[in-house]
Amino acid sequence: MTDTQFYARTFALLALLGVAYLLYLVLAPFFGPIAWAFFIAFLLHPLHAWIVRRSGRPTASAGLLTAFTLVVLVGPLAALGAAFAAQVADLLRYAQQFAAEHRAPTPGDLADIPVVGTVLAWLDTNAGISLAQVQAWAVQVARTVLGSLASLGQKAFLGALGTVIGFLLMLFILFFAIRDGRAMFAALRELVPMAREERARLFEHLAAVLRAMVYGTGVTALVQGALIAVGFAVAGLPSPIVFGVLAALFALVPMAGTPVVWVPAVVALALQQRYVAAIALLAWGGFVVTIDNFLRPWLVSGRAQVSTLTVFIGVLGGVAAFGPIGIFLGPLVLALAISLLDFALEGRPADNGTD
Repeated sequence: MTDTQFYARTFALLALLGVAYLLYLVLAPFFGPIAWAFFIAFLLHPLHAWIVRRSGRPTASAGLLTAFTLVVLVGPLAALGAAFAAQVADLLRYAQQFAAEHRAPTPGDLADIPVVGTVLAWLDTNAGISLAQVQAWAVQVARTVLGSLASLGQKAFLGALGTVIGFLLMLFILFFAIRDGRAMFAALRELVPMAREERARLFEHLAAVLRAMVYGTGVTALVQGALIAVGFAVAGLPSPIVFGVLAALFALVPMAGTPVVWVPAVVALALQQRYVAAIALLAWGGFVVTIDNFLRPWLVSGRAQVSTLTVFIGVLGGVAAFGPIGIFLGPLVLALAISLLDFALEGRPADNGTD
């Protein structure tokens, strides 16, 4: 390589890195709307392809599906967000009223509660932490959590897409993502430095993983959250929508699930001596848990299987890194890394045991 070629390639590489950095600065503020737009366009692509086959008008199809997305998101999600915020506020007032009307418990009051009474009594005797302090801390934590939920509820759901401007930007991008997504996706595929067959397999696997996450994990979590909300409403517990949303969120986290929400409610009903409601909610919660065993396999049938560890790390890390869209983007990134590793291992020559 001559000096001229070296400097030319170095300059080209530095220019490419500079342009990539500037492109990142331009697009970073709009990452949420862009990611949501392409995610929704991916989900709507089969319907868009069907409409185009029937009508032959991709622009009209993209406009129709964009309007459909606007109606579906703005109406139900805005109403759900308002109901969520109102019920969180009611729950906060209820917690404050309960704390004001109930005195701090004593060790004798907690003697009949397994484990809890023993631990609190030990703290009171040996650590100098009184039960009144524990109650005050619990009330403060409850107020902080409920206050955060109330603030979240006022801008949640649609707020997952950012501000109103961000939501409108998402809709604008969505139109072009639906109409031109296939061409953009094909151009992206051509940039991957792999053989055509391997490249097709890789993207088919990633599409199957994303559909498995949406239909398997996402839909199952929504169904479980809705059923928990129904159970709370029938049992006469306050703020069923709030607890239904929390149950849906915990359902996305492997090894946690909806019992994190409904088991404490069963205990609370039992402590209130509402034994029939407690037993009914216990049975209902058990039914909701079993749904995961048959609904998820049915929804992901024929699609890529995503391991529990991938979902667990992907959901937690994805939400921390990307926000709400990380629920799906995090596991997808991990699946991409695992797939690339598998492809690299498949491409290695077999070890025949010779030096």
